[in-house]
Amino acid sequence: MRSATTVERAAAMAWPCPVDTIELQRISEIESDNWWYRERRAIVSGELLRFSVPGTAADIGAGAGTDARLLAAHGWRPTAIDLNPGAVALARAHGVEAYEGDARYLPLPGGAYDLVLAMDVLAHIDDHERAAAEIARVLRPGGTALVCVPCDMGLWSAHDVALGRVRRYTRDALAELLEGAGLLLDRLWARGVLPRPVLRRLRHRTTRREDLAPLPAPANEALRLAMAVERRLPLRSWPGTWLFARARRPG
Repeated sequence: MRSATTVERAAAMAWPCPVDTIELQRISEIESDNWWYRERRAIVSGELLRFSVPGTAADIGAGAGTDARLLAAHGWRPTAIDLNPGAVALARAHGVEAYEGDARYLPLPGGAYDLVLAMDVLAHIDDHERAAAEIARVLRPGGTALVCVPCDMGLWSAHDVALGRVRRYTRDALAELLEGAGLLLDRLWARGVLPRPVLRRLRHRTTRREDLAPLPAPANEALRLAMAVERRLPLRSWPGTWLFARARRPG
């Protein structure tokens, strides 16, 4: 296991700090319309169509439970886990079964879940090998993990530091992480190919937490349309802004 850099250690120490309830509520409201969160939910919804029958699901790093509610809308029985007690309270207020817990030590039984979501959480954890091993542990044999991470350290900026990330991933690094946890990689693909040049310029020019601040409506709509176009183009092997992976526990 590699040793963390000074930047990574500092970010890893900052990650568990609580966010106040007002800020969490603001993030939850932004998620409903923000171009990227909408696209991420569309990707998750598309992946859920692969299952003939909904089952049990764990949403790791669930925040206010937006993705857990999406799972429930598709007929799944979700359990949300987040390190932040305020996020857990908000998720429960939205009717989600949610518990406080560290992704490295999940308060969940082994072999109990048909699906585990880990949407942009592994990039916040210094010991991401342990978190990946926990994902594998709680999956039933044959169960599926769906993971999303930011990609390419060439895109690293103050934006990542502000969000408490400790790394961005290459395709090989994400594949190695999941396979090292004992999972079989089914598919790995990039998204955010078309917006990448614009986002790179913006994030190297500001320390603002763009993911957590409302965009002007025209910019938000332009990015949404760019992602809609991207879905129709063969760009998933091109350099993007995020990586998605689907993996399964051997069964």
